[in-house]
Amino acid sequence: MTISRRTILMTGAALLSTVPAHASDSMAEDSLADNRPGEIVVTGDVLYSDQLNSVKTPTPIIDVPQSLTITTEEEILDRGFTSIGQIVDYTPGVNTSQGEGHRDAIVFRGIRSTADFYIDGMRDDIQYYRGLYNLEQVEILRGPNALLFGRGGTGGILNRVTKKGRLGETFGGGQVALDTFGEFSVQGDLNIAASDTVAVRFNAAYEGLNNHRDFYDGERIGINPTVRFAVGEATTFDLSYEYADHDRFIDRGIPTGTDGRPVEAFKDIVFGDPELNFTRLEAHIVRANLQHQFSDTWKAVIGAFYGDYDKVYSNFYASGYDQANTPGVVTTDGYIDTTQRENLSFTANLVGEFDTGSVAHTLLVGGEYIATSSDQDRLNPVWDQTSDDNEVFAIMRPLALSGGVGVNAAGNPTRVAFTNLNDSTQVELDVFSFYIQDEIELTDWLNVVIGGRFDSFEIKVDDLKNGTFLTRKDEEFSPRGGIIFKPQENLSIYASYSETFLPRSGEQFASLGGGADALDPDTFTNLEAGVKWDFADSLSLTAAIFEIEQSSPEVDDTDPSRLVVVDSTIQGFELQLQGEVMPGWTVSAGYSYLDGEQVDQTGATGLRPRELPENMFSIWNQVQVTDRFGLGFGLTHQGESFIDNGNNAVLPAYTRLDAAAFYDVSDNLRVQVNVENLTDTLYFPNAHATHQASVGAPINARFAITGRF
Repeated sequence: MTISRRTILMTGAALLSTVPAHASDSMAEDSLADNRPGEIVVTGDVLYSDQLNSVKTPTPIIDVPQSLTITTEEEILDRGFTSIGQIVDYTPGVNTSQGEGHRDAIVFRGIRSTADFYIDGMRDDIQYYRGLYNLEQVEILRGPNALLFGRGGTGGILNRVTKKGRLGETFGGGQVALDTFGEFSVQGDLNIAASDTVAVRFNAAYEGLNNHRDFYDGERIGINPTVRFAVGEATTFDLSYEYADHDRFIDRGIPTGTDGRPVEAFKDIVFGDPELNFTRLEAHIVRANLQHQFSDTWKAVIGAFYGDYDKVYSNFYASGYDQANTPGVVTTDGYIDTTQRENLSFTANLVGEFDTGSVAHTLLVGGEYIATSSDQDRLNPVWDQTSDDNEVFAIMRPLALSGGVGVNAAGNPTRVAFTNLNDSTQVELDVFSFYIQDEIELTDWLNVVIGGRFDSFEIKVDDLKNGTFLTRKDEEFSPRGGIIFKPQENLSIYASYSETFLPRSGEQFASLGGGADALDPDTFTNLEAGVKWDFADSLSLTAAIFEIEQSSPEVDDTDPSRLVVVDSTIQGFELQLQGEVMPGWTVSAGYSYLDGEQVDQTGATGLRPRELPENMFSIWNQVQVTDRFGLGFGLTHQGESFIDNGNNAVLPAYTRLDAAAFYDVSDNLRVQVNVENLTDTLYFPNAHATHQASVGAPINARFAITGRF
């Protein structure tokens, strides 16, 4: 099935044609003055949640012309989520990538990203696993989002909204949890009203990591104190410091066989070094936010972010396997990678509501400055038997390798040292941005969104290994437009167009080598049409059809002095149902269909993009059986997808069943159990490369006690 640009436009036109000549009144929008102090949030009982931070304006979610999903703190606790990846499993249109075992990596509508992560709307692009202990909610927006977020965001973005101090309240809570693998966690949340105008909040968590794979262990520590000041009746100031300390074993998965599928016989084997497969991260993050209410309808928001990250990543993995000819041996490769990065960013937004005659406006005017300093290097291993970075080992559990010393497949002792410098760069990045957006309510039933963003992106790369210094400056304008019809207050029908770009230095801007300094950015456009319908008091349905087109300037294969532009597309549609079906029964369900074809300089290749399952489906049901006892049942399905762009290696389709049960011992104490993979299915959720397919966890249970006071 192929969805064309024309189909999307015709679908949008057909949907819009259903609007009656005299539509009913639209849902009343809360003014800025109605927001909680110090926050610009989406308000209104729409689409299963009443608060969205990512869009920066107080727009009801039903009037936002793009697909989005919100996972609240309550849902995180009820479902026993401990990672971003688990949230993604139950979100339509997105799936996980392996991330080389050391980072969150999401595939947004077929486009892999390790950098489109935000915290309270500020860019958080270092590669690591993000904790959930200090979050109010997680917001996943699909489609290019350059107007609000700048470069990247080609398929979507993920924004974490952190807990802030609450004025006039004193409360606390916490959780202790243990799972059947031996993983242990404890977290606490304490809010103190120090005075009528000051609130201090402290969140902290410790996780002792464990799972079903040999050698896997580690720990994660998160500490996040924050304070809120009410500086007069119209001004609030939030200040937050977060310390993150992560240390975990790295598992790159198992090889694929002659049929291109993961070799199930290897499901219990770790193709790595027990001592040298690890990642460590230490981060210090400071966030500040000043908000001032000029009047009932005008507000200014100024934010600052500073992050200091120190990370090392060391690993060995299966790089080659020939099941047909040498089924008993595997070739390994590896590297050790370090990153020291400092991110400094400032944002300023002015948001106002006003009328011009009978036309109502919600105006957003903003600017952003980002300064990044990043030093990174990579060392490849050198084996004393091969004098290069590859070594062959007999396949057994465990491999004859530990601490860089082992016995190779030929029976010879072998030793490795990381002495071959692969790359070493020092990068300075400066980004200046200005954006403006107007949400125009032309009538009670017709809204228009129009805006654009200008970005000046300058990068300087000092290549220490090759002794070169490269620079590039890109200046890009990214427009956004949308039209929203409201035939009735609980129904919106929209069509939208948006753009974004990705500089040739990539998501992590580590290099401009290989002639990349001469190439323009990749550009992405998104066409989307959809429906958002609150068809019951607490039940909402959304549907969207979309097409993402990528234009990529490349050096011509036959004439290096000439540039050509290669276009490729991904298209699909999504459905999402959320809310309360009947008293005591809530549901969250999503379905997505994705299609696409790789394109090179000669045209369509007939190959499907990697990590693009045609069908994905998930559903979670939660039933309150009695006043104190409840049950949850979930299913997540991911269709078959290709691991590699050559379409030679395959991730098989899988379906996983999950469940939960909870009992409220009192109003302030809950015990619960969450069971994952009820049927003990062997599955492979994601991969990084042909011979690195992750092995899903067998049936396991997590027991938790959650309290509050």
